[in-house]
Amino acid sequence: MQRKIVTEAKNLTKSYGTKSYSATVLKGIDLTVYKDDFIAIMGASGSGKTTLLNILSTIDKPTGGTVALDGNDVTKMSNKELSRLRRDKIGFVFQDYNLLDTMTLEDNIALPLTLNSGNAAQTKQKAEALAQTFGLSEHLKKYPYQLSGGQKQRGAVCRALITEPEIIFTDEPTGALDSKASRELMECLRAVNQSGQATILMVTHDAYCASYANEVYILSDGVIKCRISRGEDAREFFNAISKATQNIKEL
Repeated sequence: MQRKIVTEAKNLTKSYGTKSYSATVLKGIDLTVYKDDFIAIMGASGSGKTTLLNILSTIDKPTGGTVALDGNDVTKMSNKELSRLRRDKIGFVFQDYNLLDTMTLEDNIALPLTLNSGNAAQTKQKAEALAQTFGLSEHLKKYPYQLSGGQKQRGAVCRALITEPEIIFTDEPTGALDSKASRELMECLRAVNQSGQATILMVTHDAYCASYANEVYILSDGVIKCRISRGEDAREFFNAISKATQNIKEL
């Protein structure tokens, strides 16, 4: 059975600057993300990983190449079409949560469906179900300032999932969390991926977090240097990621 392609980049390039001086951040990236994939993008600062994520998620535009999401070339879409695509097909999780302080956690989670005039009873039911999956049921009536960093980030993931997007993009989701909260978040992300609820593309600098993914791509100087696939042994996968990132640093 042929797997569904969610997003695909072909010969992707990105440059910044002027004609007299420009810096090329991405140099011909090819990447295909299939439904139910969990992909981690790693690389040192300046390697191009966040630029790649921003282009794939339609936040930024490439200098050259194509990006297709759900079969549509996003590089040729109007701003209105892109807004609709982000609303209906994409979920975002950022390092700094982006929860609204004036709303309860439940309302924050439900916000995307509320803005789309979703059925109130169904929206509440979906928010409660996601909160239960992420261990947040007893915190739904709290405000963000009453929550820990880990609870806020799990709430942000619930908000990203509530519209049932084609793909979740997340940039350094554990960057502001301690080790315990990071582990809890990554276990939840892996669980929703394995249950078929989410296709995930994550940028991270942390080999431990990357080891929760199924595929790890390592970028250096704007190109993909290697790809590492998960096997049966989780520790072996982690060690392979750590070794590969260290080898890249030493080049």
